[in-house]
Amino acid sequence: MSAIKSKSLKKVLQYSKPYQKRFNWVIVWAILLSIFAAIRPYLLKQTVDDYLKNHDAEGLLYYIILMSLVLILEVSSQFYFTYWANWLGQDIIKDIRDKLFKHITSFKMKYFDTEPVGKLVTRTVSDIESIASIFSQGLFMIVSDILKMIVVLGIMLYMNWKLTLIVLLAMPILIYATNIFQKKMKVAFNEVRNQISNLNTFVQERLTGMKIVQLFNRETIEAEKFKEINQKHNKAWLKNILYNSIFFPIADIVSSLTLGAIVWYGGLDILSGNSATTFGDLFAYTMLISMLFNPLRQIADKFNVMQMGIIAAERVFEVLETDSQIQDKGTKDATQFKGNISFKDIRFSYIKGEEVLKGVNLNVRSGETIAIVGSTGAGKSTIINLLNRFYEIDSGTICVDEIDIKNYKLDSLRKQIAIVLQDVFLFADTIYNNITLYNSSITREDVLIAAKKIGVHNFIMSLPNGYDYNVKERGVMLSSGQRQLIAFLRAYVSNPSILILDEATSSVDSYSEELIQIATEKITKGRTSIVIAHRLATIIKADKIIVMDKGKIVESGSHNELLKLENGYYKNLYEAQFETKVI
Repeated sequence: MSAIKSKSLKKVLQYSKPYQKRFNWVIVWAILLSIFAAIRPYLLKQTVDDYLKNHDAEGLLYYIILMSLVLILEVSSQFYFTYWANWLGQDIIKDIRDKLFKHITSFKMKYFDTEPVGKLVTRTVSDIESIASIFSQGLFMIVSDILKMIVVLGIMLYMNWKLTLIVLLAMPILIYATNIFQKKMKVAFNEVRNQISNLNTFVQERLTGMKIVQLFNRETIEAEKFKEINQKHNKAWLKNILYNSIFFPIADIVSSLTLGAIVWYGGLDILSGNSATTFGDLFAYTMLISMLFNPLRQIADKFNVMQMGIIAAERVFEVLETDSQIQDKGTKDATQFKGNISFKDIRFSYIKGEEVLKGVNLNVRSGETIAIVGSTGAGKSTIINLLNRFYEIDSGTICVDEIDIKNYKLDSLRKQIAIVLQDVFLFADTIYNNITLYNSSITREDVLIAAKKIGVHNFIMSLPNGYDYNVKERGVMLSSGQRQLIAFLRAYVSNPSILILDEATSSVDSYSEELIQIATEKITKGRTSIVIAHRLATIIKADKIIVMDKGKIVESGSHNELLKLENGYYKNLYEAQFETKVI
């Protein structure tokens, strides 16, 4: 376990290389701080023994000024050490967070199918903040404390080795207690991190699904479940508090008893007339013991803070080192597709051994609009997921313009394909930014022209602030039909070579559906389009309709051709929908 911790710390320290000069200065300030802090008690000894005792007012003033100067230098060193250590830590976690977020955005969709969102939020936010504590409250503080202890011990030995021996006899007790405390706290901190992750995951999911919680009257049930998780989190922290409550009083007792032993032994030495111990020694040792024991007892707490940061780093590096990316080894730029698509004997499974697509063969000609229909789970949406390379196929080949899509650069491939999904996701931002997604190549004029062309400009302008209307999180300020219209416009302004509509009209009102039908005709014109739909009335005009069932293509043809098939799958589906509509 310690080897893993050491390895993780080394990985974190790798991120300090761009800031090596600042890293070195932090060490310099730590050394200066330990020296200036340890010098003050020695100057106090000199003041008492050489000037106060001898009533030397001029010498006393000189040493008071000297101690003040040393104090200023100590405070300055403390300021620069603390500021630079925190500055370094914040820049390092900024770099790690940037890298982590970029890494997460490159994951396959399969990763997000199995990993809770709350876990990734915890890794990206709170775990990375904990890594900063390695520098601000952990590693450098420990180095500074150890340096201070070494210098203090050296001065104590130089001043009076007998009194120092008493201190050294007490130190093993404190070191032993510190070691026990450190081990207990490591377990407690790890449990705290686990419970924080559980809390984040639970809250994230319930807030996202609040409509379901309230719709099914689960408020009380979910509150009880949260209470249970929160109780576990509370217990984890109480262990932490308990260990602190036990350790620090023990450390204070050891420190106080040692100081008492010093005063007792030193006092007897002075009373006996032995010149080995002076009043200055006793004054200095009251400060030196505190400077020696306080870092020693706090070093355990700082070790635990650092361990908490390292544990958090392990979690972050676990995600960073997750190899879940789509292999982007393509060399060809997909600047503009003609739009010829072919699926050749495609087999695919989300779960190994459970095939979703079973040898699918499909050809789409340039400029053609094809529709894919079938029951839920037939594999319709899987086809578009594979075309965009959200998942890797098990076997077979997918080609666009007779070139395997694996040979295209991934980002250029996806730029040429636009998708309008059934469940439209809008960010908590303006309508304009949700349309352009901050693509600088799309101007406001482009958006206005496109909106007017597909018939959604008037709808947008009817909203407060028009294109600058903030739709809030997930677009809650808009109806599902309005969100669909924004999604159509977003797809249109990206000027794709291939357009995919995935159940785009399955849950909208009649007015929005009419606008969407107009928008559909406009944006599909002149480009290869794939439409997945449950409402068969919306795909009657498609050039070709593909019927899927249980991962296979069972029928293919135009609307009229498929209706002529006796007891055909499409014919039965169409008649069932038509009869339902008539009723």
